[in-house]
Amino acid sequence: MGEIIASHSIRGAQRIPETAMRLNTLTLLGATLLLTTHAQARVPGCAAAGLSSGTYTLEHAGLTRTFRVYVPPGSTGTVPSRLVMLFHGWGGNEDEFLGDSGVIDEARARGYILAAPRGLGSGAPDHGMNSWTFRGSATGLAGAGAGVNSNSVATAICDTASTPDYRYPSCKTGTAKNTCSWTQCQDDDIGFTVALVRYLETRLCIDTAHVYATGGSNGGMFTWELGQNSLSAPIFRAIAPVIGLPHRGYLGGPGKPDHMPVMLITGLNDPVVPPGAWDSDAYTTTSNDKDRFYYTGATAITKR
Repeated sequence: MGEIIASHSIRGAQRIPETAMRLNTLTLLGATLLLTTHAQARVPGCAAAGLSSGTYTLEHAGLTRTFRVYVPPGSTGTVPSRLVMLFHGWGGNEDEFLGDSGVIDEARARGYILAAPRGLGSGAPDHGMNSWTFRGSATGLAGAGAGVNSNSVATAICDTASTPDYRYPSCKTGTAKNTCSWTQCQDDDIGFTVALVRYLETRLCIDTAHVYATGGSNGGMFTWELGQNSLSAPIFRAIAPVIGLPHRGYLGGPGKPDHMPVMLITGLNDPVVPPGAWDSDAYTTTSNDKDRFYYTGATAITKR
């Protein structure tokens, strides 16, 4: 099932620099309740509790990855808690969500554990904006569902003639196929996310049947990828992307055989990641003053 919910209170994202989003925390965290109508059987998944609220690192693929955790008061090693994974926008970090007292207040009231990892880009070799990589964002290529000739420039995820070159140094050695590439190529973010969730399950008492993902802008786009990828989708009960859509042509359905509930929170007046017209399957185009990126429309992706 899928819903498109328009929220006029969410600010549009900017690529350079991206404004830290003050999100509607009741809607975001409340989504984990709305999306559990057909909840699975509870699987404790508990091990020896060992993490408290704070910032930690995890080694993955030879890199040191950073994440921040919030553990609500009263959490024990015997009673499973629901886990919400939070993915920041382009240029953000783990404090974009967990530095917001409203997010913490809502999690405390519900007894949720929160985990907010940091994307890559601010350290060698990139020294740029922290980012999450999803299909098309690093290669610069549109998906097979774009419906255009493979020899056409329209197979790119942007208009190369009018969009600045955002390529990261880590992508210029082969991954980027054109100048539309705009996220990091240092690590597999899907693999890292799976490893992080599994790690948290060994250090905290998590209800593994109720693990959720949400993110804003670039993080929202990555949230769709988590729900579509067959490696990560089975981990998540539901996803809630915020002002984030897949790039043009990436119309894959849920990455697991059973259903993947989704709540999309989008801005009708957002010029950076516009949702498109209601009931239209057409792709959408960024309309700010310097970028022309192409995205799958909100109606088309939620139908899938």
